[in-house]
Amino acid sequence: MGNQRVYNFSAGPSILPLEVLERAGAEITNYQGSGMSVMEMSHRSKVYDKIFVDTMAKFRKLFGVPDNYKVLFLQGGASSQFSMIPMNLIGRTGKADYAVTGNFSTIASKEAKKYGEVHIAVSSEDKKHTYIPAQDKIVLSPDASYFHYCANNTIYGTEWQYVPETGDIPLVCDMSSNIMSRPVDVSKYGLIYAGAQKNMAPAGLTVVIIREDLAGHELPNTPLMFNYKTQIDKDSMYNTPPCWCIYILGLVMDWLEKQGGVAGMEKIKHHKAAMLYDLLDSSKHFTCNAEPGSRSDMNVTFRADNDELDAKFVKEATEAGFTNLKGHRSTGGLRASIYNAMPTEGVEALCEFIKKFDASI
Repeated sequence: MGNQRVYNFSAGPSILPLEVLERAGAEITNYQGSGMSVMEMSHRSKVYDKIFVDTMAKFRKLFGVPDNYKVLFLQGGASSQFSMIPMNLIGRTGKADYAVTGNFSTIASKEAKKYGEVHIAVSSEDKKHTYIPAQDKIVLSPDASYFHYCANNTIYGTEWQYVPETGDIPLVCDMSSNIMSRPVDVSKYGLIYAGAQKNMAPAGLTVVIIREDLAGHELPNTPLMFNYKTQIDKDSMYNTPPCWCIYILGLVMDWLEKQGGVAGMEKIKHHKAAMLYDLLDSSKHFTCNAEPGSRSDMNVTFRADNDELDAKFVKEATEAGFTNLKGHRSTGGLRASIYNAMPTEGVEALCEFIKKFDASI
């Protein structure tokens, strides 16, 4: 492809807005007259402190974070939260409820078992995670310390279209792959977490939004860096934070505001997804994996008539400038991840390619 950019449908790390990359590139060696790159400056410096404070303020505003919630910029990926959450939250009763609707919620539930009693409140395993169970299928434990679910399943292409009702039990949600793509009433949650490398920034930053009263009840053997209270008390700066990723997050927040904020992005992303699903549903040789009503707007999973056609599609798509369309190794098939930064014209171009491929078979 030479210097030409491809349409990158990777599930993560994924596409970033072009204007963000260009701005970061322009500032790479000398950030706003400081004479150095953001990658080189002390996280305690006045220049970086302004980047940090401004990014935090932009994030809180765009995501609508209430005053009684803390936002933490951490490391370790969303996967580190699989341990950090039970370490900090399960101690209240020693029990937790988990919804298992895909790969990451399965891993999260297994990890939590190391720290307390885990009850699987609902699962979609019976149909290979092709759907999201309805509210009336969820069996809650009255004494659970929290209820955990994953809002969007990147591998299976399903997304929760409702917020589970759990009464007084704090709701904990992994929003790694759909954060900032739809408005969220943060006050319904005890804790929200997300790896940044799909909709927010490069890999290396994990954002945690926690209701303040939930911190400070960690298990006695909780490591220093895995204690939410430690991170809150030091404003995510107990040690060196992922400085560069936080800076990029700030640039992505500027870009998101230009799209009309989270509400504006919801319209854009839903239009892109509907275009792709409509085409696949009306095609001759492709079928969607996820059931209607449970389909993800972020990760469209589909397959052709057989594995040979899937391989042919991936090969020809790559040659045409559409990369990373192969499905996850555990499911096979095909997957187009169309996160916030994927331009509408990228999805339109993919639709045209699918149409031609479908007609040529």
